[in-house]
Amino acid sequence: MKELIYHRLLLPAVTKFADRPCATNAGTGVTTTFAEHFQRVQRTIGGLQHLGVGRGDRFAIMMLNSPEYLELYHAAFLGGGVVNPLNLRFAPKELAYVLRDSGTKVCFVDAWFAGLIDSVKQEAGLEHVVLVGDGDVPHTVRHADLLAAATPTVPDEGEETDPVVLMYTGGTTGLPKGVLLDQRAEILNAYHVMMRLTFDHTTVNLIQTPMFHAASMFGVLGGPAQGAHSVILPLFDPAAVAKVVQAYQPTTTVMVPTMIGMTMAHPDFTPAGLGSFTDLVYGASPMPQALLEKLLALYPDMNIWQGYGMTESSSVLTFLDPEAHRSGGKMLRSAGRPMVGVVLSIQDEEGNLLPPGVPGEVCARAGNFMVEYWNKPEATAEVFRDGWYHTGDAGYLDPEGFLFLVDRVKDMIVTGGENVYSTEVENAVASHASVLQVAVIGIPHEKWGEAVHAIVVLKEGASATEAELIDHCREWIAGYKLPKSVEFRTEPLPLSGAMKVLKKDLRDPYWAGHERKVN
Repeated sequence: MKELIYHRLLLPAVTKFADRPCATNAGTGVTTTFAEHFQRVQRTIGGLQHLGVGRGDRFAIMMLNSPEYLELYHAAFLGGGVVNPLNLRFAPKELAYVLRDSGTKVCFVDAWFAGLIDSVKQEAGLEHVVLVGDGDVPHTVRHADLLAAATPTVPDEGEETDPVVLMYTGGTTGLPKGVLLDQRAEILNAYHVMMRLTFDHTTVNLIQTPMFHAASMFGVLGGPAQGAHSVILPLFDPAAVAKVVQAYQPTTTVMVPTMIGMTMAHPDFTPAGLGSFTDLVYGASPMPQALLEKLLALYPDMNIWQGYGMTESSSVLTFLDPEAHRSGGKMLRSAGRPMVGVVLSIQDEEGNLLPPGVPGEVCARAGNFMVEYWNKPEATAEVFRDGWYHTGDAGYLDPEGFLFLVDRVKDMIVTGGENVYSTEVENAVASHASVLQVAVIGIPHEKWGEAVHAIVVLKEGASATEAELIDHCREWIAGYKLPKSVEFRTEPLPLSGAMKVLKKDLRDPYWAGHERKVN
């Protein structure tokens, strides 16, 4: 008997909550009920079939967040195809590569991205570009026309092993890799989160992380499955978040730490700006401890959760719950305990298991991992070697099983033979009252191999000197970990489409003409 397929979650919800709101476009205010949403999903599947896309075939999306994006996801999960959500920050060459590598023939776009997709259409081998919404932009068919002419349909239940998502990673270390995920992995991940977070028909979930990113997947799948009302923000903006909170009073959301920091640093921010949330989940990149402490102090009654995972795990491996957050102290540096069914280990470079408290590479076993890297059997075998998924993150487990991350393995700085974890230094720098953003990288040093270098953006109207910041860090970290240099920038740090700081882009100019050993 099979259970881990989306038919078993969405169809009962549509029957039970037919007349309740399913999705609202926060940009336009338009709301669809569960019955209306399901009707549009059925027509979407029929439209995909008309374009030659069926179960197992890939179709791409390059759009801002929207209810139509949600419909396309659900169409894929009900057997309409394999959705390939495109990173909005992909350069043209990356887009052409991803579309060609995935064998995608159909791409859904909005007016924002239609011109970009058109510029790579021929090179990528696209046959159909479907325009969602209005706009005098290149396309081959309008979404509204496609749905109007389609025969509504829902394919029979497939198998738990049917692929449903092909999500390409950001490509910060080379060409993007396609992560192929099946029904089993995605639905198991949703079940894991549902065991911890309470969602029901009274929940109003604000989707503000990019819908092409794994951080949005529970909102895409789990919320609707439990009758939650999804309020969808087309594009994150701190002022827009405040307006949406005031208008819709959302109760849950997921935010990347960068988004939280930008929201709370906005000149018009007031506590009411995030005040409606009973539950706030953060993740996808390290949370500066100073920012977390500020958030906890401002919202003592809010349930604050941290989720840790990656695209390859569909996406959650651990949760740090509200109780641990409220206990403060060292718990604020933890990524939490494994989800039910997830097993973690810490391993050295030879694959030996390390005892509690000793840092190494974080490795995991679980049922919610990807099938493979698309067309990359060697990379797949490497990351799953010895029966463990190797995350590339450095961390340790404490005796109670709490995971503490110390860095990405590739971001660790080796200076004079000592390992320095960039996140630890970033936390020290970020605790200075004048600092808005900080990224710490290793740069070439003739004597030490690498030197610790901090790149800092100060808050508007604030001031600090290099010496002042370095001296401030002495209270927090050992002398060998201190930044040897501080670079001040006035423009924001470069971010990926998922709002992670692109450290590779920051490092590259310094390492031109040098060879850096990646740990």
